[in-house]
Amino acid sequence: MINKDTQLCMSLSGRPGNFGTLFHNYLYQKLGLNFIYKAFTTQDIEHAVKGVRALGIRGCAVSMPFKESCIAFLDELSASAKAIDSVNTIVNDNGYLKAYNTDYIAIAKLIEKYQLNPKSSVIVHGSGGMAKAVVAAFKDAGFKTLSVYARNPQTGKHLAELYGYQYITSLEQVKADIIVNVTPIGMEGGKEATELSFPLAMIEQATTAFDVVALPAETPLITTAQKLGKQTISGAEVIVLQAVEQFELYTGKRPDEALVAEASTFARANT
Repeated sequence: MINKDTQLCMSLSGRPGNFGTLFHNYLYQKLGLNFIYKAFTTQDIEHAVKGVRALGIRGCAVSMPFKESCIAFLDELSASAKAIDSVNTIVNDNGYLKAYNTDYIAIAKLIEKYQLNPKSSVIVHGSGGMAKAVVAAFKDAGFKTLSVYARNPQTGKHLAELYGYQYITSLEQVKADIIVNVTPIGMEGGKEATELSFPLAMIEQATTAFDVVALPAETPLITTAQKLGKQTISGAEVIVLQAVEQFELYTGKRPDEALVAEASTFARANT
C-alpha cells in the first residue's frame, strides 16, 4: 500500500520503456518493500536532477541522452561512473547524490562470469554511451587487442582513442575471437530488426558473440552464433544484471537468482 513513507525510485530517459518499471515494482511487491518505481522523461535535465534531490527521491536510473549531461548536478561519482565519465544510476542519501554506472558493472561481471580470456582479440561494433561502458570494462579486464568499428567514424575514432585502442573503417575481411554488438541492429521493432550486426564470416570464425541488445533476448546475432555452436552472451543478461545492481543500490537488498529470473520473465512478457 502506498503511504507517506513510500520511497520513490524513477528513471529519466529520452525514450522511456517499461522493462525497468515492471522489473523493480515486481521485486518491491514480492519482497514487501515500501517502494514504487516510475519512468519519466524531461527536456530539462538540470531541474529534473535537482528535483531528485529536493523531493527526496531515493534512486534514479539515467538513460540516453542524459548519461553525461547529468554529471554537473551530482555530488560524487563512484568508481564505476568515473571509469567512463558516464552515469546510469543516481542514489540519493539524504540529499547527497552519488552516481554509478551499473552498465559498466554488468559488463565487467559478465566478462568474469564467462571467463573471457584477456589474450583474446575483440571487436566492438558501436560508439554510444553503452559502447563506452563495454570498451572500458574490457580495458579494465586487461584486454589489449580490441578494435572499435562504428558507422559514425568521428565518435568511433574518439572512443577507440579514449582507451588506447584501434579504430577500423570496415567489418569486411577482419576477424576477432570476441565480437560485441552495441548498436540497435537486431533490436525488436527497429528498422534493422532482422539484420546481422556482423558479417556471417566474422561470426563463423569468432569464439564468442556478445550482443547488448536486450529485446529480443535472441537477436539475429545470438541465434546465428548459437546455430554455429559459439559461446553467446545476450543483452537480456546485461539488462537484468544492471537492473539488479540498481535495485540493490536503492534498497540495500539483493534478490536471489530465482526471484530475479521471475521478475525478468514478468517484465519481458508485459513490455
